[in-house]
Amino acid sequence: MTRVREGLEMLFRTMWKPNSGNDVRFSSLMRRYISASGRSVLDMATKDGELRVFIVSGEVSGDSIGSRLMVSLKKLCPLPIRFSGVGGSMMSRQGLISLFPMEDIAVMGIWELLPHLNKFRLRLKETMEAAFLFQPHVVVTVDSKGFSFRLLKQLRANYSQQGLDGPVHFHYVAPSFWAWKGGEARLKGLAEFVDLVLCILPNEEEVCKSNGLAATFVGHPILEDLLELNLGKDTSPHEWKVERNFEDFRSKNGIPAEATVISLLPGSRLQEVTQMLSIFSNTMELLKDSFPELMSVIHIAPNQHVEKYITGIVHKWPVPAILIPGGLPHLKYDAFSASRVALCTSGTVALEMQLARLPCVVAYRAHLLTEWFIRYKAKISYISLPNILLDSAIIPEALFQACTPSKLASLLMESIHNESLREEQIVAAEKVIRLLYPTERHIKSSLQPDFTDFTPSIIAASTILYYVKH
Repeated sequence: MTRVREGLEMLFRTMWKPNSGNDVRFSSLMRRYISASGRSVLDMATKDGELRVFIVSGEVSGDSIGSRLMVSLKKLCPLPIRFSGVGGSMMSRQGLISLFPMEDIAVMGIWELLPHLNKFRLRLKETMEAAFLFQPHVVVTVDSKGFSFRLLKQLRANYSQQGLDGPVHFHYVAPSFWAWKGGEARLKGLAEFVDLVLCILPNEEEVCKSNGLAATFVGHPILEDLLELNLGKDTSPHEWKVERNFEDFRSKNGIPAEATVISLLPGSRLQEVTQMLSIFSNTMELLKDSFPELMSVIHIAPNQHVEKYITGIVHKWPVPAILIPGGLPHLKYDAFSASRVALCTSGTVALEMQLARLPCVVAYRAHLLTEWFIRYKAKISYISLPNILLDSAIIPEALFQACTPSKLASLLMESIHNESLREEQIVAAEKVIRLLYPTERHIKSSLQPDFTDFTPSIIAASTILYYVKH
């Protein structure tokens, strides 16, 4: 892996030199990733002596994606690089001083947003002004489309009104247009203020391009858990799975050998955690008579409000509970390896279960108005990404009014005892992982061996830097 990345770094350093003989070779390679040429900011960045990147994330998953992108940009960029923007604890560890706590804009839903609308508007105005003062060469928004698209639209309008050439706009994680009626039609309007979308799911690139929006598929960032935890293992991407030491985890936490352990992942936003955790608690209450030595592992997202809430109520938990802090993938996957099944709030965590080969049940509740809107506007039958990607109900889902403790307890019992259903989820996980990795569909076979070690973040950073040059 080190050899390959060093080669890519050398290629980029050469690429940034005028009239490089490697330009043709590199352009040929990167043309497979990128579909449009943006306005060049190389001269300005070189003149300024640094590349300024304004980066914004509004939730925990975006914080992880953003932090990894920052690492990759620093690794590949031949100029000094300076960041400003909004992020969480993971992005702060890469040098970002967030304008305000990321949790201030981590709100999802319709009704759920209303109490926070004034704060949301103030934070948007504050972010827009800070971005303009920072004079970035590049703006990257990560997911959080409600906040991100408003920011990018206002920034583009602000620069245009003043007759200035603004920064290049990237949006990382395509909006889930495939999930909503009329979703594709909205893509056309994004091209006015988004220069390039970095897609993390297959087929998104093709649909974006067909609607006039430049896009490239870089792979799903969740695969980087695999690359980090399986470092040194020589396997093809779709065969990777995270294998950890469950005996060590059980020993350190005093878990009896005969205990049944269930991993609980209640979400990353406070609004969903407060709702889902009470349902999960009642579910554990129903299960404890069926499993005399039932234990739960509660995974806490790296969100200060969520951490405070969970630690404040865990003393009332109906069965023994072990708390796993966020941001520690080794510990997280150790806990998965020691678990018999997982109960997850819908989100990226369903993909983590695929990496761990841990059977799971996906749950989701929201405000009644939000649930009604989803029922009315959604055009897909599933809510968890593995089911969506495979177009099959491989993972049991309990949604909306059907998401009750009795329903969840029944699904968990079946997932624990039914070996054929467990095996079906485990086998399907390999198919899901194969779909999430970009090399097989974007790299020619002659180059593929060299690219198996490239992370989605490295590919995303490469794409951004290529776009900046051209």
